Amino acid sequence: MYYFCADSSTFNFCIMTWKQVFTSSVGKKLVMGFTGIFLILFLTVHVGLNACIWANDGGDMFNKGAHFMGANWVPRILEIGLFAGLILHIVQGLLLTFENRSKRSIGYAIPYGNRGSKWYSRSMGLLGTIILLFLILHLSNFWYPNRSHQGFLLGEEINLYQKMQEVFSELWVVIVYVLGCISLGYHLAHGFGSAFKTFGVHNKRWQVLISFVGYGFAILVPLMFAMMPLSFYFGWLN
Repeated sequence: MYYFCADSSTFNFCIMTWKQVFTSSVGKKLVMGFTGIFLILFLTVHVGLNACIWANDGGDMFNKGAHFMGANWVPRILEIGLFAGLILHIVQGLLLTFENRSKRSIGYAIPYGNRGSKWYSRSMGLLGTIILLFLILHLSNFWYPNRSHQGFLLGEEINLYQKMQEVFSELWVVIVYVLGCISLGYHLAHGFGSAFKTFGVHNKRWQVLISFVGYGFAILVPLMFAMMPLSFYFGWLN
């Protein structure tokens, strides 16, 4: 397998075996980067579809979009890749977290002694765990009831808009969702730029642009996701 090694001015090809991809520190970071970009693309599509709830048409546009995603083979096949990428991202992230902690067997003499990095960059394991718990709740509320209704094959789905109305009528669920979205925002604030650095794109020419786009994405997308349960709970939708 080939990948780019880069400094500020040159790109060089480096060779890495498939075993090293999943066992070495560099390999784990590459996997995290590739799966992270894939999940960012998924979030873009997902938030775009969910934004249809603000059409204020009783969920008609949203349900049509959800039906298209659930009743066609191509999105369903991509769904398998999504779960594979998500699981791989979680596993490699946990391995990197444990690996970094084992290398630093003695903690900082001063709490948060690494002043060169932001707190959320040092807390990716914690933020990822919160997001994982949020995902379990999300999948159990929406994905599993919808797929089990179909027999996990193509078929007629449940009314997901009505399901959102029911689920987001509970305050504790809304709070958990908002906390999950906040954690996602911080996770993206670090992960977006980190993925490009892993691929060698970290020279000064691109760093400002990547940081601008990354922070914008980390704010806008989680904010839109958080506004969905809030919109249902506070009755901002017809």
